[in-house]
Amino acid sequence: MTKDIQGENIDTKQKILVVDDEASIRRILETRLKMAGYNVVTAEDGEEAVELFNKTNPDIVILDVMMPKMDGYGVTREIRRVSDIPIIILTALGDVSERITGLELGADDYVIKPFSPKELEARVKAVLRRTINKDITIPTGKTTKNVITTGNIKIDTARRQVYRKNERIRLTGMEFSLLELLVNNSGTAYSRNEILQHVWAYPPDHRIDTRVVDVHISRLRSKLETDPANPELILTARGIGYMFQRIG
Repeated sequence: MTKDIQGENIDTKQKILVVDDEASIRRILETRLKMAGYNVVTAEDGEEAVELFNKTNPDIVILDVMMPKMDGYGVTREIRRVSDIPIIILTALGDVSERITGLELGADDYVIKPFSPKELEARVKAVLRRTINKDITIPTGKTTKNVITTGNIKIDTARRQVYRKNERIRLTGMEFSLLELLVNNSGTAYSRNEILQHVWAYPPDHRIDTRVVDVHISRLRSKLETDPANPELILTARGIGYMFQRIG
């Protein structure tokens, strides 16, 4: 069963597709997200999720991993074939390597079950802000040109687009935000925790596997580097974290 939250000026509301096979979780999230001002559509299995995604054009997807008909990984693959919209994975899996599989497939963030609805609302707000807002403030306060060119890579920070030899490279919103942080502070190394705070808006005391950053760095390298195994743009700062090659 699918549900749409009706109301005035509905087109101005950000739309969330919530996908979970547990009816109680769907109800809780629909109610809480409605109170937070979002338009919500729900699906109870993976196949319905893909169908509703194509019909409703949501701004973000909240997606359970373990579901009938098609699991969350399959849904993520289908969405990433055609769209870069934000995806937050819900998972109760205990194995970290399995939890980050969704990230490797293109999800932007994950929340572990059982979770606080308030925490999930905060994650939704942070991801939407970083992926939709075009006027992002760089943490250091530096101002840069709208277009940055390094080698055959051109980064348009105003349009949040990246090109290689005039061919556009598709990045998710979080991938671009991560790249933007590093590029606008080229030559400066950031730790994984600092990146989580700046890009994912995690508070300093929030516990999350920092391999979320490693996965996104790997995804960026696979898209931008000529040889991802020997990166020349996004460098590893040993003992610290990551940095973009110094520009200028």
